Amino acid sequence: MPIIVNIDVMLAKRKMSSLELAAKIGITPANLSILKTGKAKAIRITTMDAICKALDCQPGDILEYRPEE
Repeated sequence: MPIIVNIDVMLAKRKMSSLELAAKIGITPANLSILKTGKAKAIRITTMDAICKALDCQPGDILEYRPEE
């Protein structure tokens, strides 16, 4: 898939665990895992807003487009 989810990168930069982020944004660790692995078919704007607030980042820091070759 050409959309890459970089939540793990931002978690490492902020020295935060997945469990801590899930608790801060109010979703289950299982749902956060689905987002992190890129298996989610959609993401709510409110969830993206909460992730960006918790990680102090921009949506472009989380999502990246890489065209398929």
